[in-house]
Amino acid sequence: MSQDGKDQALAGQRIVVVGSSGFVGAEISAMASVQGAEVIGLGRANGMELLTAEGATVLRQAVQPGDTVVFVSAKAPCKDYQMFEENILIAKNALDALSVIDLSYFLYISSDAVYSDSDTPLTEQSVTAPDNLHGQMHASREVMFQASLPDTVFGSLRPTLIYGQSDPHNGYGPNRFRRLVQTGEAIKLFGQGEERRDHVCVKDVATLAGLMIAARHPGAMNAATGRVASFMELAELTNSFSDAPVPIESLPRSGPMPHGGYRPFDPSGVAKTFPDFSFTPLEDGLRAAFNGDPD
Repeated sequence: MSQDGKDQALAGQRIVVVGSSGFVGAEISAMASVQGAEVIGLGRANGMELLTAEGATVLRQAVQPGDTVVFVSAKAPCKDYQMFEENILIAKNALDALSVIDLSYFLYISSDAVYSDSDTPLTEQSVTAPDNLHGQMHASREVMFQASLPDTVFGSLRPTLIYGQSDPHNGYGPNRFRRLVQTGEAIKLFGQGEERRDHVCVKDVATLAGLMIAARHPGAMNAATGRVASFMELAELTNSFSDAPVPIESLPRSGPMPHGGYRPFDPSGVAKTFPDFSFTPLEDGLRAAFNGDPD
């Protein structure tokens, strides 16, 4: 569901976006601004380094009572214990600043990695006992923020794999496949690209964030479409957008498929809470990213 510039659901609100220069943070900032909010973007670009106590001071000085805070700042993906410790320190320093301010709403941009693996579609009520550091990091920070801001309405948005034209990470999947096709390089898949995952457009993540803020929605919300696609399907779709498709090649696997090769979601929680919202169809979103349509 795209915003047409006329929806002013956030008009008059002050929204502080911590991590506003990142892929998701920038999209949320733009969405909130279009909807009439006063957006205060914070990050390294304007002197806020939350690995330091000085960064906490910058945050404290920027936030006012009654503000909404959207927290997107993280070192991700969390690959080792050092990154885990840094992410916990970032959250700790942020809480040192925010716990003394009476906030209106706190929205943490988390990850679907908080969920344990399951052969059945995941919901917001699924078990959150991840067996990897990235998931443990997000799960731990959710607990930290909620427990340390007891008088603030707390929400967590848990996106699955995000794609979009401005993504900087070039991770395995739609974003890398698009760049390979556009530069005429072969797409290399692990195995036959048979693992199936859910992918969500960054615009939809931002729109859901806006809906949660406007409703002061408490608790968790998944940003997952309910449609799984294999990486082979993603590669073939990406190729179909080009007048000069590239070869799709297979690489031997060095280990088991993540999540057992299958990670489905049940999106009914979003449908029940925000019935007017609809996720961008996968093919439409991938085509828009390929053609360079603005995120």
